[in-house]
Order: sequence, then C-alpha cells, then structure tokens
Amino acid sequence: MTPRSALRRYLLVSFLTWLPIGLTMSVTVLLMTERGLSLAQVGLATMVFSMVTLGLELPTGGLADVIGRRTVLAISAAFNVVSLALMAVSTTFWMFLATWVLKAVARALSSGPATAWYVDTLHDLEGPGADLKPGLARGGAMESVALCLGALVGGFVPVVVPPGVMTPLAVPPLMGATAGLVLLVSVLFALPEPSRAHQPAGAWSLARVFRDVPVTVAGGVRLVAGAAVLRRLMLAAASSGVALAAVELLTPGRLAALAGTAELGSTGYAVVAALGFAGSAVGSATAPRVAWLTGGSVRGAVAGAVLTALAIAALAATAGVDGAPGFAATGLAYVVMFSGLSMTGLLCLEMTHKAVTAAQRTTVTSTSSLSLQAGAGLSNVMFGTLATHAGLSATWSLAAAVVLASALLFVRMPPLTEPHRLTNGGAPVKDAHVTAPSPVNRGSVPLEGDQPRTEGGAGPCRP
Repeated sequence: MTPRSALRRYLLVSFLTWLPIGLTMSVTVLLMTERGLSLAQVGLATMVFSMVTLGLELPTGGLADVIGRRTVLAISAAFNVVSLALMAVSTTFWMFLATWVLKAVARALSSGPATAWYVDTLHDLEGPGADLKPGLARGGAMESVALCLGALVGGFVPVVVPPGVMTPLAVPPLMGATAGLVLLVSVLFALPEPSRAHQPAGAWSLARVFRDVPVTVAGGVRLVAGAAVLRRLMLAAASSGVALAAVELLTPGRLAALAGTAELGSTGYAVVAALGFAGSAVGSATAPRVAWLTGGSVRGAVAGAVLTALAIAALAATAGVDGAPGFAATGLAYVVMFSGLSMTGLLCLEMTHKAVTAAQRTTVTSTSSLSLQAGAGLSNVMFGTLATHAGLSATWSLAAAVVLASALLFVRMPPLTEPHRLTNGGAPVKDAHVTAPSPVNRGSVPLEGDQPRTEGGAGPCRP
C-alpha cells in the first residue's frame, strides 16, 4: 500500500461514516412525531442516546486499541445498519428507543478508529515523522461534504417521494442503512489492519479483551491527566462543544420564528446546516495552509478559535434582524463559524496524534470526543435556561466569550516534541525514538507549541 492509496481509503471511509448521519438529521424528529411520539418522548430518547454514547466513548476507544481499528469500524457499521433499518419501520416509543441505543453504540464505536487507522498506516509507510496535516485535512473535508450532501438529500427526498407502501420520511433512514452496508463492505475489504508493535502476536480472545481494554482505558486517562499538552487540547475540545451547543440548540427556533412555521423553519435549518457543513469542509481543507501562514499548528488553532468566536458574536448581533436579512446573516455566520471550528479541530487533532503513540491513540481521541460532548451537554442545560430568561443575543454573546477565551489555552503551550506513553507504573514519559524541531517564538506572545516553517517556505516542517 502507498500513502496515496491509504489516503483514498481513509477518505472513502470518512465519507461513508458520516453520510447516514447527514441523511437522517432533518427527518428523525419529524418521523418520530408523525408516528405518534410526543416531544417529551423524543427528548427522552435523545437523552438516552447521549448517555449511552458518553458511557461507551472511552471503553470503545480502548477496544479499538486492543482488537484493532478495522474490527471496531466493521462492528460500528453493522450496528448503524441495524439501527437505521429499525428506525424506518419503528412505530412505538420502545422501538425508537432501541433505535437510539443502537445508534449510540455505533457512534461510540466509530469515534476515532478511522483516523487512528490512517495515522498508524502512514507511520508504517513513512515513519513517525510523517506529515499528518494534509491527510487529516482532506478527511475532515470529506466528512463535512458527506454531512452537507446528506442533509440536502435527506431534507428534500421526502418532498419528492410519493406516499405509498412506506412513509416518505422513512426513505432517508433506508438510504442511510444502504450507505452503512457499503461502509461495512469497504471496511472489511479496503482497510488492512496496520502493524502495531505494542500488541502481542496472535489473535485476540474474549478473555484478553476483558483484561486489556480496562487497562488501556485507564492508561489513556492517566496519560491525558499527566500531559499538559493533552489537558489543554481536551479543554479546547470542550469549548468546541460549547460553540456547537449554542447554535444547534437555539438556531432551529430562531429560523422557525423567521419563517413563520415549524415546517418552513425545518427546511430553512436544513439549508443553513448544509451551508455550515460546506464551511466546515473549507475550514478543514484550508487548515494546513492557515497553519503555514500563521507559523504553526498552534497559531492556526488560535486563528480558528477567534474566527469561531466572531461568527457567534455576529449571531448575537443579528438576533433581532427579521426576514430574509436574518436568514442571510444566520447562513453566513454558520459558514464562518464551522470554518473556524473545523480549522481548530483539525489542527488540535493533529497535535493530539503527535502527542501519543499507537498504544493509546484511539483511547485519547475518544477522550477528546468525550470532552466535546461534555462541554455541549453542560452548555445545553445552561443555554436553554439563559435563552428563556435573557434572550438569544445574551446567550450567544456568552458562548462567543467562552470560545474566545479558549484561545488562551494555546498561549505558552508546552512544546510538541515527542509522543507520550505510559510506563508500567502509570507515569507519562516520552518515546526517545521520535524527534522534532525546537520551537521558536514569533511575535509578542510566545506560542511554544509552534513548528517553524521550512527554509524554502513550501510548508510546515515535519516533526
């Protein structure tokens, strides 16, 4: 396998993983309410989804580090196919609840293994100094393209499909299940498991899974707690959760008020969300260039955080604008905000992978996902109450301030020199076989995790 071939396979898996989510995001709640569920029951089902996802995030990350990336991705795809097929035919609360539980298992299993597979494979092919930014950027862009395309198709298919044997709203979940089947086949036949020197030879067994997964999870948590770089990156992920919660919770109601009806507001939100995903694709694709222009991944992440904060502040400033200008302002803010979020997220992901070895790679990235969800969960509770009493403008202003403050996490960040691992005693140490250039200071505020540019100016140095 060549680096180019590995990238193509990673991009395909990234696209197929997120396409079913995009296809169903506009119709899920409508399908549930059309089949007799109350909004309270819908809320309960989504709460169970969040709880199951949070509970499984770290164990499934540890599972991928123990039994392999491909195996976990295949299991995730299978769970997703079953959940979406069940959603299409569900008629009771308990059937929909089972759907959400299966979706939560699939989501937790899919958090991290694909990226970890690509990073491990690239390290096998090019060594530990491989430049991760270009491939990770294209992967992030492909995920956003899948969400954008899926949101548009899933939002408009029920309008053009005539009623017949099946409810039109059930068609997007079936399309998502089909995409999941293609993903399952692709994972099984296109993703050979990369070599992982830390794993003992021989096939894994159930006893080994029960023995090694808790050890791997505990080791990953100790690693994050003991490494200053990883602690800061986890806090940055939590601030991204704050930004996402602020817009995903409040924007649908804002657009429904602008449109006049919930149905038109839902269609408007699908369009605005698609614009946001398009912005996310742009942000991911341009992140390597932004990192080079600003002088390193750390400064690029700061630029993304500032851009995100400005976009949310623009939402706050235009919260009182009505009609078409209000829609336009919201759409533009979404494009800018998701561009900044994906830019920061991509560069933080690169820094995370540089800071760990293959032994805890998926566990640590799952910890990042857990941090994002925790930030979003806490913000949902706070922002809902605040919006009720103080209004949209005040709530979005607070969210913008939190995201802007998160840029301080990157100031005087410890150097990204060598990946951390754990000794048998649990203390984080460094791998001596990986080296990196010494950090340099540029400007009045030292951002010490930066990497210097190459002498020829062609791009960032490889560590």
